[in-house]
Amino acid sequence: MSIERVRAYFKELGREGDILEFPVSSATVELAAQAVGVIPARIAKTLSFLVEGKCVLIVAAGDAKVDNSKYKGLFHTKAKMLTPEQAVEMTGHAVGGVCPFANPEGVETYLDVSLQRFDTVFPAAGSSNSAIELTCKELEEYSHSRGWIDVCKAWQENG
Repeated sequence: MSIERVRAYFKELGREGDILEFPVSSATVELAAQAVGVIPARIAKTLSFLVEGKCVLIVAAGDAKVDNSKYKGLFHTKAKMLTPEQAVEMTGHAVGGVCPFANPEGVETYLDVSLQRFDTVFPAAGSSNSAIELTCKELEEYSHSRGWIDVCKAWQENG
């Protein structure tokens, strides 16, 4: 189970006690925001894409939407999200629990600048009812991010 893999990963970092597990689903931005008790924008959603046969994860603010022209400009291909089956196969996480931690070799993770307006954000922690509160710097470090990118829209209107 992927939450066990994520828990083991955070245990090595001394942070396993910081994983929040909820008695309710946090599989969508809205549900996660309710479970955590924050505005939806502070939920760091992990979107999974197929780029040249490889899995690319983009972590973005809960109120951000992928801008197809920005995405194509960076990745030189049209944005094609993984199917639920591909997500499990390529990340080991089911949709609703896909997260930027403890992913298989070859999965590339990027962080969208839409997250940088918050002191802390809440990405999933490997299941559809978990999250962990991290600073953007911690998220960058723990996700082994390949860097900050700007491929989203619609969040600037929200502050």
